[in-house]
Amino acid sequence: MFRLLPREEKYFDLFNQLAAHVTEGANKLQQLFTDFDNRVKYADEIKDIEHKCDEITHDIVKRLNQTFITPIDREDIHALASGLDDVVDAIDYTARRVILYRVERPTGHALKMTDVLVRLVATLESAVKALGNDGDKVLLDCITIHTLENEGDTYHHEAVGNLFAKETDPITIIKLKEIYEKMERTIDKCEDVANVLEAIVLKNA
Repeated sequence: MFRLLPREEKYFDLFNQLAAHVTEGANKLQQLFTDFDNRVKYADEIKDIEHKCDEITHDIVKRLNQTFITPIDREDIHALASGLDDVVDAIDYTARRVILYRVERPTGHALKMTDVLVRLVATLESAVKALGNDGDKVLLDCITIHTLENEGDTYHHEAVGNLFAKETDPITIIKLKEIYEKMERTIDKCEDVANVLEAIVLKNA
């Protein structure tokens, strides 16, 4: 175990807040697909979470412009904040497309991919919380994230393959293909954040 020094608590607190909102957003997306009759409510709640993340990200950028000495490299602070915000943006995009495209029912493939996403962001939040305290924990969590990303890729390929094999309505194909692709990209963005976390830990070891 090793500690990153020096530690300016506020940045880490803000990272933790962002990560917690990412987890909340993923959980809401899962609820959207499992409680589909109330999907509009969950989509609106995700939008509120996305706004909160924007505010925190702007706060971090503002602090960067006002802080002479930062606990870790400025570009890493910016990359981590932006990466976490990107995950929430992608979750919001998926939820909005479900409503905008008037998707009539959830699919088993969407549920599988959302399950992976929920597990991913829980691990991501764990890694962010460990940043600055336990670099070994961060690296172990990142390994788990990479494994989950591979699982998400598998489900995405299954979803698209099944869609073209069994769906006959071209409009439905277009709708679901984009939603599946955005969910897969959301999972990829989680791995992008893991790559940032790994780089921070290794750079400050």
